[in-house]
This record gives sequence, structure tokens and C-alpha cells, in this order.
Amino acid sequence: MEQEIQLNEHNKQEYPPMHTTEHVINRTMMNLFGCGRAVSAHIERKKSKLDFALPQAPSDAEIKQIEDTVNQVLKSNLPVTMEFITQEEAIGRFDMKRLPEGASDMVRIVKVGDYDECLCIGQHVENTSEIGTFRIISHDYKEGIFRMRFKLVVE
Repeated sequence: MEQEIQLNEHNKQEYPPMHTTEHVINRTMMNLFGCGRAVSAHIERKKSKLDFALPQAPSDAEIKQIEDTVNQVLKSNLPVTMEFITQEEAIGRFDMKRLPEGASDMVRIVKVGDYDECLCIGQHVENTSEIGTFRIISHDYKEGIFRMRFKLVVE
């Protein structure tokens, strides 16, 4: 008899292409700048924003590198898959600080190919080829926080 996995209720309906792009941006920022995942996120269908703790503002060349890298990953046709593990198995592998108090013992890992994996209960596309093109529409840097605003363009 197979056990049914019980997860926490989710309080928001994400736009799957934008939410999956958030995962790719987070990993790209971690790879390029050695920072953690976004400290704040506001993800919407038309435009979104992410805040990252950085010691200095990225240069114009680095902004272009972020955009180019994210688009290269999105165009790589990576599968987006899920895996369920216990919290105990997740410790040391993932940042557990964002897990809500009283979270279920089973947690869901969302993987974007071999590029990124993280704890997440949101909605995602099945493949990065469904997303379109990522564009940074503006950015600023204030008191150690780099904020990028972005949108997706379907070509």
C-alpha cells in the first residue's frame, strides 16, 4: 500500500513560468556572485522583483551576464521535476530557515534539470522551453541589497 504524501497548504497561485524562472535566477545569482538565494521576492505574471544581499552593485556587464545566463538555461529545455524527502533528509542539503513553523515532515524538492534544486511548494512549468525570454527591466542597489525587476517575453 502506497503512502499518500501530505504537504502544507499553499497560500498563493503563482504564474508557473515566472515562478520557475525565479528558481533559475536564484541559482544564477548564487553561481555568479556567491550569494544566497533571494532575501525577498515578489513574483507576478506581468513583472516580478527579487532582492539579493550583495556587497556591491553588479556592473552593467554583470547585469548582462545575469540576463544571458538565465536565458541560456531557459533555452536548454531542462525538465522541471519534483522529489519528496523528509525534513531530516533535507537538513544540510537545503536552507531550512524558510520552512514554516509546523511544516509537514515530508518536503518537496523542485529540480530544474541539473541546474537548481530547492525546497518549494509552488507551481512550475514542466520544461524550461515553456518559459520564453527573461528580461531585466530595471535594477538598483541600496544598503547592501541589489533589486532586479524583470519580465518574461514570449517570442
